[in-house]
Amino acid sequence: MPQIWNPTVYAEVGAFVPALGAGVLEWLAPQPGERILDLGCGDGQLTLKIAASGAQVTGADASPSMVASAKSKGIDAQVHNAESLPFHAEFDAVFSNAALHWVRDQDAMLAGVHRALKPGGRFVAEMGGQGNIAAIRVALIAVLEKHGCAGREDGVNYYPTPQSYAARLATHGFHVQEIQLIPRPTPLPSGMADWLTTFRSGVLESIPEPLRSTVVEETVALLKPALCDEQDSWVGDYVRLRFIAIA
Repeated sequence: MPQIWNPTVYAEVGAFVPALGAGVLEWLAPQPGERILDLGCGDGQLTLKIAASGAQVTGADASPSMVASAKSKGIDAQVHNAESLPFHAEFDAVFSNAALHWVRDQDAMLAGVHRALKPGGRFVAEMGGQGNIAAIRVALIAVLEKHGCAGREDGVNYYPTPQSYAARLATHGFHVQEIQLIPRPTPLPSGMADWLTTFRSGVLESIPEPLRSTVVEETVALLKPALCDEQDSWVGDYVRLRFIAIA
């Protein structure tokens, strides 16, 4: 059940994703003249910030619609699956924000990133880590099971511990310079229903159409006591994994 991305909706509902990328951009510290690959560039909002440093940036994303949106901003963006990157010793750094947890074959992706980097190049990324959206997932799984749709949430994302991901990086020849798990309760200005229809579109598309609104409504109702305050402001229970690894 592939995740479906609509650039216009993502820009509205998921605006917090690039907005919260400042921390990992600081870790990247792009320099003028460097060649940098933005892996999972989406609509290119952070790619533009990297380019503003004077670096030469290439964006890569598996979503043709997102790549088209990035290109419309003047970005050199290309459609590539993260598991089959075509680059060889071309980049001083590979950067990724909020994309790696969508990758199914992590080992193929890490092998491709290592191959894309020049010797000594850096891989700087932030992704979902252990415990990310735990409450949201538990509620959604319970509602799906109730309606005979068990298993639809299985394997949608990968949220590792720092220890397990450091070991995985090392297996692919990376030296892990720093890795951190960062709890980040994240305001959701559009609310939980919009979050579900945007970030779980693939799951919802996989169930019968008449059930979709019911699943969203019941999941929202389950989550409201935990993630919504008396002003009807929602907060997602986000946990991020951020790292720098040297090829």
